[in-house]
Formats: sequence, C-alpha cells, structure tokens
Amino acid sequence: MKLINTLVILFCSIVALAQEQSLFNGKDLSGWTIYGTEKWYVEDGLLVSESGPDAQYGYLATDKHYKDFVLTLEFFQEADGNSGVFIRSTVDGTKVSGWQVEVAPKGHHTGGVYESYGRGWLIKPEAEKEEVLKEGTWNTMKIRVMGDELVSWLNGVEMVSIKDDKIGAGEGSIALQIHDGGGIKVKWRNIKITTPE
Repeated sequence: MKLINTLVILFCSIVALAQEQSLFNGKDLSGWTIYGTEKWYVEDGLLVSESGPDAQYGYLATDKHYKDFVLTLEFFQEADGNSGVFIRSTVDGTKVSGWQVEVAPKGHHTGGVYESYGRGWLIKPEAEKEEVLKEGTWNTMKIRVMGDELVSWLNGVEMVSIKDDKIGAGEGSIALQIHDGGGIKVKWRNIKITTPE
C-alpha cells in the first residue's frame, strides 16, 4: 500500500510539473515568425499555409525555443499537403536546420522523421501505416520529444519511434513547413504543447 501511495504521489507530481499551452490563438500569428514568401494567414479561426507565387519552401516558426515537449495539432490537407512539423529547428532565410516529422499525401510517409540538409530520412513508418492518414478531413498528430527520443502518432496510432544523439543535442523552434513546387494548401488548428516545468 505504501508503494502504491508513493507511486500516486509521484504521478501527481509529474502531472503538476507539466504545463500545456496553446501555440496558436486562432486570431493572428502572434508568437510566430514567417520565413520565405509563401502564405501564412488566419481564416475562420484556422491557421492556413498556402503556396505563394514563388512556389518555394516556406516556414512558420515559433519565436520561442522548445527542447523537451509533447506537441499535439490537427491538420487538413486541402491541396497536395506536402508539409511538415520541424522540431528543435532554426531557419536562415528558407534553409532550415532540424528534424521534420513529415506531413504529406498518403503514401509519402506522414509521421516519419526527415533531417533536412543532413542525413535525409532517419525513419519511415511501416508500409501498412500509410493507411492511417485520412484524406479530405482532419487528422491529429502527436509528437513527443524527450532527450534523444522522438515518437510520433497519427490519429492515435504510433507511427515511428527513434533515438538519435543528434536530435538529443538539437536546440531550436517548432516550425511548420510548406514544401516547394507550388499547389500546396494545408490548414492547422488546436496546436498545443506540453512542457516540463
């Protein structure tokens, strides 16, 4: 019984030390910075990312840096959908350093982890998990980054889990991406982060 009480106290302490906050207020892009010439705007309470006339890479990054966290968000791929969520990233112009949890059309490894301007794909979801992505509606993504471990979920299904020293040493922002090539439109909502205090 004493052990159970100790575990309950420990669990409550951990929960108390975690703080959830919204990264998107549904009104404007406060707390974020746009990189590149692609379109980022708020419409009907949603964050919209859309290819601009230059059809190049574009990023929307948090002004604040986040190291260890659990991030949850919803996305709707209205057109193409080749995008992503970067963690522990920095952006210089439109060149990003960091790790991307992929958001892409079905069959293109949503939930996988890609290192831009580095090692490329670090891990892709198993082939049968490509069917977890829902087309024409909202999807929920969860990303947990703790130390050198990154785990992603899509619609409640664990997609990948990886431990990597370089990820562990990373520092930076959370950033949403628009891929180059044009024709992309993705909507985002309920972007929430839980961080240890």
